[in-house]
Amino acid sequence: MLSQSHEALSAEQSAEFVKLAQAAGVRGSYHKTLSREARRSDIAVASPQLSAGEAAPAKFEILENGMRYEMSFNEGYSVGLFLDQRDNRRRLLTGRVAAGFELPAATASGNREMLNCFSYTCGFSVCAARAGWRAASLDLSKKYLDWGRRNFVLNELDPAKHDFIFGDAFDWLRRLAKKGRSYALVVLDPPTFSRSKASGTFRAEKDYGKLITAALSVTKPDGVVFASANTANWAAPDFLAAVTAAVREAGRKVLKSHYVPQPPDFPISREEPAYLKTVWLQVS
Repeated sequence: MLSQSHEALSAEQSAEFVKLAQAAGVRGSYHKTLSREARRSDIAVASPQLSAGEAAPAKFEILENGMRYEMSFNEGYSVGLFLDQRDNRRRLLTGRVAAGFELPAATASGNREMLNCFSYTCGFSVCAARAGWRAASLDLSKKYLDWGRRNFVLNELDPAKHDFIFGDAFDWLRRLAKKGRSYALVVLDPPTFSRSKASGTFRAEKDYGKLITAALSVTKPDGVVFASANTANWAAPDFLAAVTAAVREAGRKVLKSHYVPQPPDFPISREEPAYLKTVWLQVS
């Protein structure tokens, strides 16, 4: 059991949380304080803290939509899987985005390729691979790509049949376009803010259009782009406007679109507005 909060629990709240966990028969519970300074925090400070019961193993497995993932509460801010993307991973598994919006079918040769940028521990890639796609997972962290390989193995998927690309997303999108590579599905789930030697600083609100443009350069005609943004300071209409404007400026057309808001088990309020915005696009 993992609870998330932007504030540390008070002694009274902690006691109540422990009571609820025990009443539910939970063996152990953790609390994680969300901080805007998480990247500057020590790993031990940023990691979820045991609040009741027995401690979890250093590494353990969870089951989501029939898929297995390795998790750890000892790796700092990120525990191995972003649970708010559960429904979008399910869409990859089923091949159905929404009514009337199916993901591309396999060709006669069985050649279905997807590119997962900012792949983290490859959750989207594992689901795509289970559904019959050849997945290319791109990330700036070798540690997370290795973690992703372990997730493939957990699901009895051979990592050797898929690609794992270490490097900067913008740099590799340019390289792949130059090589004439293209994909029927491109997944974009970038951090809100990042910095790399190859491409400099990326800020979602400022640079998302550039990311869409780069992704479209390797997206097949009638291919699908999944675009996700994780920032409460960017309103959903503005996010969608930036995405569709970039598609239009690239000379492509949106053939189908399905917007997915933040799931209901990640509640919002006036004080804590929705941060997650995702959209599936089929483009000409």
